[in-house]
Amino acid sequence: MTSAAAQLDTAAVAKWLEANLPGFEGPVEAEKFAGGQSNPTFRLITPKGRYVLRRKPPGTLLKSAHAVDREFRVQKALAGTGVPVAQMHVLCEDDDVIGSAFYVMEEVKGHNFDDPRIPEVDREMRSRIYDEINRVLAAIHSVDLVTTGLDDYGPGQNYYRRQIDRWIKQYRASETGPIPEMEELIAWVDENAPEDDGWRTLVHGDFRLDNMLFAEDGPECVAVLDWELSTIGHPFADLAAVIMQWQRPTGSEGRGLAGVDRADLGIPSDEAFVEAYCRRMGIDGIDNFGFYVAFCAFRMAAILQGVKKRALDGNASNPERGMKMGEYVPEFAKGGLKAAGV
Repeated sequence: MTSAAAQLDTAAVAKWLEANLPGFEGPVEAEKFAGGQSNPTFRLITPKGRYVLRRKPPGTLLKSAHAVDREFRVQKALAGTGVPVAQMHVLCEDDDVIGSAFYVMEEVKGHNFDDPRIPEVDREMRSRIYDEINRVLAAIHSVDLVTTGLDDYGPGQNYYRRQIDRWIKQYRASETGPIPEMEELIAWVDENAPEDDGWRTLVHGDFRLDNMLFAEDGPECVAVLDWELSTIGHPFADLAAVIMQWQRPTGSEGRGLAGVDRADLGIPSDEAFVEAYCRRMGIDGIDNFGFYVAFCAFRMAAILQGVKKRALDGNASNPERGMKMGEYVPEFAKGGLKAAGV
């Protein structure tokens, strides 16, 4: 955590919350979470308790990016479902208050794991955590869109076509130089998008271990975080994103499982994880899974390019880390080509 005095007008936040959040009392101290490259996230410390504030970054932003209003809406709608989320308190869409829109939610106590090897726990607990990851993913994709009021949360039809078109456009808007591997991957996913099969579910858009909080005394997930990329779409994209991440190198940067003896650690193989997911979803299997992994690599590369561009423009939450993340764009593009069999 770092001091947030220069990045968040705590006096303005306190004044607005006292007027709009029943029972809230200032003054407010803020600590900025080290993560949250896209939407800066702060812990708010007040005399009566703690909260979490998530805001759009300041400055000129790409159209449709940093949608904190959508994050607020989807998490509020998921309260009481099988998907664990933090309690939403209030959304401020008035840019004049602190310079950009923001929302405030409860602070959920729990463990956050950056390393998918999860060295902090024993083998049995690690296996139970991985089964919980699988359960939560299936729960997200099983949400009833009508009863939660999320049926209009996204177009839903032709998800991959829409996503490919969107992220090509976003990538072009944030290009900082030629990347041959990315050009090849863009051409491949553009040409190999599957036909729409009509399956519409809620999708998280960035589902992975480090976007989850787990109970302090067990394997249960207590909150899924970072819903900025969520929409109505196709569930295999979330599943493939998990598998794509595991193919990355181990360590704080790659956060993957490449070269790891998973059986020894109690971590399921890609195939076992996919099979467990299919059982939970009541489907027989997934054809052409390589496309979905390649698609996820393409999308992640485009996202990281945007992070790099914001760092260069001075709008990144953590400019130094943003530049570092931008260096991985070619690596994700190479991984996508490998999954595609190119």
